[in-house]
Amino acid sequence: MTTGLVLEGGAHRAIYTAGVLDVLNENNIMFDGVVGVSAGAIHGCAFVSKQKGRSIGYTLKYAHNWRYMSFYSWLLTGNLVGEQFCYHDLPEKLFPFDHQTFEASPTKFYAVCTNLESGQAEYLYCDELRTKLSYIRASASMPLVSKISIINGKKYLDGGIADSIPVRAFQKMGYDRCVVVQTRAAGYRKKPNKLAWLAQILYRKYPKFAEAVTNRHIMYNNELDDIEQMQKNGEVLVIRPSKEIKISHTERNLKVLKEVYELGRTDALRMLPQIREFLQSKIYPRI
Repeated sequence: MTTGLVLEGGAHRAIYTAGVLDVLNENNIMFDGVVGVSAGAIHGCAFVSKQKGRSIGYTLKYAHNWRYMSFYSWLLTGNLVGEQFCYHDLPEKLFPFDHQTFEASPTKFYAVCTNLESGQAEYLYCDELRTKLSYIRASASMPLVSKISIINGKKYLDGGIADSIPVRAFQKMGYDRCVVVQTRAAGYRKKPNKLAWLAQILYRKYPKFAEAVTNRHIMYNNELDDIEQMQKNGEVLVIRPSKEIKISHTERNLKVLKEVYELGRTDALRMLPQIREFLQSKIYPRI
């Protein structure tokens, strides 16, 4: 049985995921593979490098810094999330990323990106991040507020556009026992994107990507239905917020950020026995 950890994105909403991951790390619960989407990829790589507290640490310290994430950054640089600050200054100097531990880990790590030409998700393997940190940046580059990332001649943006919760894809890759961390509470349904018309204009050269943006709510809600059925069948274990999270994509309220992080910790601690049982059982447990 090969274990996998699937991490949904959601910008600052995924600080919930950071709380969950810190609890898993503190309790030495690891996986054969981890796949992260957007902010899930950002927090997921710190989980593999075993840097407990890293995500919440820099989030609380720099939430008010315009270079970290702000519309001012978007106006000046074309990126809502500052490329230089978040993908160079932070991991190289301010909150150094532990490349050595990441590379020595037996856990395989993947970042989900959406290919602009095909409109399909690609699952990019990150055996190291010294030269492949661009994979994480591409996965977390939200459309409309980010420049297109180019990797090996291919153009990418936010992985969540084509595959927001890639549990089925991860199963096909061989990870047959998956724990899924979602960032929406039970019962959530995504509504059509009010700015889909703008995506149709801005990405008119990439009609398949524009179509994926327009239809994202359909894809996402279908994935939720699929995951609910898998959960009932005991195929996956889902960790999700035990109550509705009220937080903006660019949240700057430190109290709100800390509360959402602590909710992730609380939910993970409550589910620890269930997580261990699910990962160690020789048969799929009923949930």
